Amino acid sequence: MSVLTRDEAQTRAQLLDVHRYRVDLDLTTGDETFESTSTVRFTARAAGDTFVELKPATLHSATLDGAPLDPAALDGNRLPLSLTEGEHELRVTATMRYSRTGEGMHRFTDPTDGESYVYTQLFMEDVQRVFAAFDQPDLKAVFEVAVTAPDDWTVLANGITERQPDGTWKAAPTPLLSTYFVCVAAGPWHSVRTEHAGLPFGIHCRRSLAPHLDADADEILAVTKACYDRYHEKFDEPYPFDSYDQAFVPEFNAGAMENPGLVTFRDEFVFRSAVTVTERQTRAMVIAHEMAHMWFGDLVTLRWWDDIWLNESFAEYMGYQTVNEACSDLFPDTWIDFGVTRKAWGYEADQRPSTHPVAPDPEAVPDTASALLNFDGISYAKGASALRQLVTWLGEKDFLAGINIHFKRHKFGNATLADFIDNLAAATDRDVHGWAEQWLRTTGVDTLTPRLDGEGLHWNLTVDRAGTRPHRISVGVYDRDPSGDLVLREHRELDVPQDAPAALTGPRPALVVLNDGDLTYTKLRFDEVSAESALRGLSRVPDPLTRAVVWNALRDQVRDGDLAPADHLAVAGAHLAEETELALVQGVLAFARHQIADRYGPADQRPAALATISGIARALLRRTEDGEAPGLRLTAVRAFVDSATTPDKIASWLDEGTVHGGPELDPELRWRILARLAVLGATDEAAIAAELERDPSATGREGAARCRAALPDPEAKAAAWSALFDSDDLSNYLFTATAQGFWQPEQADLVSEYVPRFYEAAVALGDRRGPAMAEAAGRYAFPAYAVDADSLALGERHLADTPMIPALRRKLVDQLDDLRRALKVREG
Repeated sequence: MSVLTRDEAQTRAQLLDVHRYRVDLDLTTGDETFESTSTVRFTARAAGDTFVELKPATLHSATLDGAPLDPAALDGNRLPLSLTEGEHELRVTATMRYSRTGEGMHRFTDPTDGESYVYTQLFMEDVQRVFAAFDQPDLKAVFEVAVTAPDDWTVLANGITERQPDGTWKAAPTPLLSTYFVCVAAGPWHSVRTEHAGLPFGIHCRRSLAPHLDADADEILAVTKACYDRYHEKFDEPYPFDSYDQAFVPEFNAGAMENPGLVTFRDEFVFRSAVTVTERQTRAMVIAHEMAHMWFGDLVTLRWWDDIWLNESFAEYMGYQTVNEACSDLFPDTWIDFGVTRKAWGYEADQRPSTHPVAPDPEAVPDTASALLNFDGISYAKGASALRQLVTWLGEKDFLAGINIHFKRHKFGNATLADFIDNLAAATDRDVHGWAEQWLRTTGVDTLTPRLDGEGLHWNLTVDRAGTRPHRISVGVYDRDPSGDLVLREHRELDVPQDAPAALTGPRPALVVLNDGDLTYTKLRFDEVSAESALRGLSRVPDPLTRAVVWNALRDQVRDGDLAPADHLAVAGAHLAEETELALVQGVLAFARHQIADRYGPADQRPAALATISGIARALLRRTEDGEAPGLRLTAVRAFVDSATTPDKIASWLDEGTVHGGPELDPELRWRILARLAVLGATDEAAIAAELERDPSATGREGAARCRAALPDPEAKAAAWSALFDSDDLSNYLFTATAQGFWQPEQADLVSEYVPRFYEAAVALGDRRGPAMAEAAGRYAFPAYAVDADSLALGERHLADTPMIPALRRKLVDQLDDLRRALKVREG
């Protein structure tokens, strides 16, 4: 299949003005395929040759202005068109394949009740898996969608849908949309509906999840309404569509997708087991993120994929900020969780060979395949961090004024980075263009380090910068009181680079924290005194966001080889059991468990690392026996299970169905325990089958696949490997679960023979099943446990010598760089 190049898109956009699509889908023709007819009305501005995209199982017919086209002319995914100047109508009828990879029209049958569901995910170039289209973002059109579905199904779409007398479902015509925003979700949905601000709102899920959606419906709708109202306070343009539906769909690859009027979410956000408040906060942030796209992305859309960061960075920033403002009664400070989890994603991506500017040069995104690689921590987390710094530097009033200019000038159209910067510049006297060049067109992470000079009660603070970007930061100056607590003396706003050192009045501070408040994007280091205070007194720092900044600095020091992994674990052991901020506990424990224990620490020190993590978990369990902090307790239970080196305690929990003192084991905890028991060789196929009978849900199937792949048995490993790479039967989610179970550090000798087999198998899989599965193979099936020079050399040879699709190549570049870093940390 040919990917669309930027040059081809520009040429086609100059030739065509697309007006309207009529899309008719018949979903009643079986489990493997569906019927698709698209009728496209458009104008050719001049005579010329072009093409329409389609990826059919069978192309039945195509007519241009009533004249038949030869179906045999379809070349890969392109049907050529020779046009005269003027109005045209193209009609294409085809049989299309359902997907099991989360691309195109994905079909899923729920093992709990046998009900089937379908939904579209048409991002970037997958609309052609569903209907014929001029598939690029700057050929917007009105869409009319009609769907024939089984009698007991409900059909959702971008506009309000109604069942017609003939049984088909018809959606209201949309405003002008890009092709990749068209969405259909059909099945026997369980729905909760309401109205807000004069519009119909709905949330939808599989019938088997109905009790869990109902339990959370009030919270989900409250968040949705609060964010909707807050955006109307921020934005001058009203919500541009006729309804707001949110469908929680199975086996979804992303977190969510911003289809206008019908946002699709992965249905793990319908929680069927206990979760922490930070997990609920994440769901709220994703709701806010996708709603922000209704304006930035849907109302105003990028012209080409080099500006995808504009969509994602803006929505990421607005998602966290708006939940912080509109839902503060439900959730703590969202920026703590952003700093601990999302921002780390950006820092890591920005230090790999695959890094790129937040706003890449258009020439660096020559086609859709290369554009797909930019959905990473830079486009999301670094971009959102840059926008947060921009708001700090510019002021929120001027920032929102510029955004509203942007919406007004480009609504229902397309815009570029240059348009965005021009519109921001129209609202301020500051040099936004210069800021953009320094922040958006460069790569890498700056590092800021404080330097204190003086004596007695007079000290000067100089911020040394390794890097090139300007920063506006808040500096926290802390003293130690007689009890040992670190007490804030002052916050000092500084611009870096400085015109002159900042004068501090008073004794030498015990701790100086640059970027206190986490308003810029940079790595941090400490002066010698502050470093000692941070290591000894982290739990005595009063503000949780400041503690997050310090923890992040320590994490970066480990990754850069400036702090020994064992020392980081020692700090965690000394301070984490006293931590009250849940996001910090979760983030630090996750780094300790998956990076330090499994990768950064020497293999012979892994048992001691796991023992330290288990000790932290036990201390948190003791601290939470009174039931006052259920989120902390749940986090501690999870950490204890994941770090268990002997099976007795967690096996007793599974047998008894509860942790002593709570909680009782729900499905998530039962599968988590069983997976760890499988790794430790303390369970078997019979126990896994019994648990699957107890929980025959889709999540249960994934849990069973993960457990079976984790069994320390040669036959189990061979069966798992065959399921992953020798057939295409696994759906995207079952593939991921199987891959997650396969590689285990405890089973290094057992799986060593598969390490050299991975690369050839992954390349063949990517060629057969496409970018989504290739990315899953590179992320989850990569032998990350094998932190050794031979594994690195093997991977580098394949990367140099083996052709592979771009999605897999990018993932392997990142994995091998992470492996290279882990080796360097281990070597000290």
